[in-house]
Amino acid sequence: MSYFEALVLGIVQGLTEFLPISSTAHLRVVPAFLGWDDPGAAFTAVVQLGTMAAVLLFFWRDLWRIASTWFRALYQPEPRGTLDARLGWYLVYGTIPIAVLGLAFRDQIETGARDLRIIGWVLILFGIVLWLVDRAFPQRKTITELNLRDGVLYGLAQSLALIPGVSRSGATITAGRALSYRREDAARFSFLLSVPAVVLSGLFELRKIGGDGTAGWGPTLVATLAAFVVGYASIAWLLRWLTSHSMLVFGVYRVLLGVLLLVLVYGGHLAAT
Repeated sequence: MSYFEALVLGIVQGLTEFLPISSTAHLRVVPAFLGWDDPGAAFTAVVQLGTMAAVLLFFWRDLWRIASTWFRALYQPEPRGTLDARLGWYLVYGTIPIAVLGLAFRDQIETGARDLRIIGWVLILFGIVLWLVDRAFPQRKTITELNLRDGVLYGLAQSLALIPGVSRSGATITAGRALSYRREDAARFSFLLSVPAVVLSGLFELRKIGGDGTAGWGPTLVATLAAFVVGYASIAWLLRWLTSHSMLVFGVYRVLLGVLLLVLVYGGHLAAT
């Protein structure tokens, strides 16, 4: 992988990680469109550490307050039952499904699930689901009303993102909207929930960087830095956007991209694997 390719893919990662359009799919689709090699699941997971650094910087006050309160609640009775202590537990419980399933199906995720035909159909299907759910349910709950059941449901939805094309943020925001959370509140908890899952995944795959068939350390670092810078701007933009816009534009984009991808693959213009 060249440094130019790494820069482009880092920008793509930063733009698409938090938008409900699947960064994993785009890191597979963009190289295919440009005639580049598939960067691989390990590169994708590690570059996501850049966007997670953006989350840590953007939400550092929230994350510090939640983490410190949660740790104090382990040995002090006073913080127990507070929103921050509860959010800490919901982040733990919400991470368990994707951690367990990610380990159980890691071989399939790194090989068969990166088939462009699967990605195309999944982009279309979940684009429609994203829009229908957002349209059907009211916006009446805030993050302060989050409970254990909702936290676990968020986590189960997040595990769907193991399938390229689903979108981690798209799945969790859709779950939040199905539970009647406001769009910006659904997105906020989605971003917070992404931290443990993506950090664990990135660190787990870090050992593969520089190995046979994977990008080297230099290009990976360039892509990760680009993902951090662009990802920070993407978070700020999306949270503002969701206060006054629906998910329609993202649903339409996903469907159009999925249709284009399937036409090119089934027409013999792109190799599916």
